[in-house]
Amino acid sequence: MASATDSSKWFRVTIAIAVALVSATTATSVYVYKKKSRNWMLKIRELESSLEHSNKKCAAERKGRIRAQQTIQKALSQGKAENPKANSYPMTPIATVQSCFSTRNGTPRQPLLVPLSRACLVFDTSQVPPAALDGLAEYSHCWVLYVFHLNTNADKVWGEPANFTFKAKVRVPKLMGGKMGVFATRSPHRPCPIGLTVAKVEARQGHMLLLSGVDLVDGTPVLDIKPYLPYCESIPDALMPKWVKEDNKIVVASVQFSDEFLPSLTSCWVTAEKKSLYASPEEFQRLVKQVLSFDIRSVSQRRRPHKSNEVSKTVNNINEITSDLEDEMDEEISGSDVTYHLTLEGLEISYKIDTDGNVLVEKAALSSYIKSSNQNRSGYMVWKDTLG
Repeated sequence: MASATDSSKWFRVTIAIAVALVSATTATSVYVYKKKSRNWMLKIRELESSLEHSNKKCAAERKGRIRAQQTIQKALSQGKAENPKANSYPMTPIATVQSCFSTRNGTPRQPLLVPLSRACLVFDTSQVPPAALDGLAEYSHCWVLYVFHLNTNADKVWGEPANFTFKAKVRVPKLMGGKMGVFATRSPHRPCPIGLTVAKVEARQGHMLLLSGVDLVDGTPVLDIKPYLPYCESIPDALMPKWVKEDNKIVVASVQFSDEFLPSLTSCWVTAEKKSLYASPEEFQRLVKQVLSFDIRSVSQRRRPHKSNEVSKTVNNINEITSDLEDEMDEEISGSDVTYHLTLEGLEISYKIDTDGNVLVEKAALSSYIKSSNQNRSGYMVWKDTLG
């Protein structure tokens, strides 16, 4: 009986000790938790205070920047009001065009008219890292913003922009020399000689972009490119003047090749193919046909007679019609006919056109126009896998 009583007493003592230990542990834990909580709250308050201070500082800096920008804008606005011509926005080209069109003569007046025309845009990697082109090849077409760098009055535009004046009306090829307001045309002779064109994206390699359907002359400086978005940039019901639709005034009746043309082209191809964007003489011949399917002559050239004796009689009138010396460089009077010249990829193409608009392409020869920059051109072999 005594043994049972002792066991019960020790059991109660053990329970009491266990409860005491649990209570002590709980109290200690609660104390530690409360202490840590106080520390956390202090840190949170410190962080909140630091964040509030940073926000106030950023807000003050933002207000300072806004005030500075407003001051600058006000000064610029006052300057523009006093002298609008004194302000300019200098831009540096980001790329250069390596085009199949060696000169302005023959370069299409609008994009996509010559599907086989090709150009390689070579970007300046010191300004544009190749990664900037990532994703562009997923689009079928792109916009190209560029400079009309070969305008005959370029020295006046860029040399003395404040004193430059432009002609409000320009001669339009489709109007056979009739004049139209410059902003109703695509004339390169504009107050700000900047061009906008669209082209098909064929491929991209590193810092180079291959385009087709181009109307860009070799060496054109590029200011920017943007992807073409058909869902917002295609306007099916857009209207245009009647004279713009009349393509028959610049489309020739036919394009034929002489028996001498392909052999002369083949003999030149040994030299030309190294830097050409075309796979063979036959493909290049198709390019020539597409280009000459439109009457690429200037308005003044189309007005001139086709006989040499008649040309000599009207030379004074010719000088009154045009001041562009390239017209004279692109034609040659031999015998009783006028022979015109077209330069593509450093090859000079000779052709004649009769009064009915029938073109006869005579021969091809290496042109003296070939630039030293041609040494760095990327040819067909670079894009072979893409072009097929």
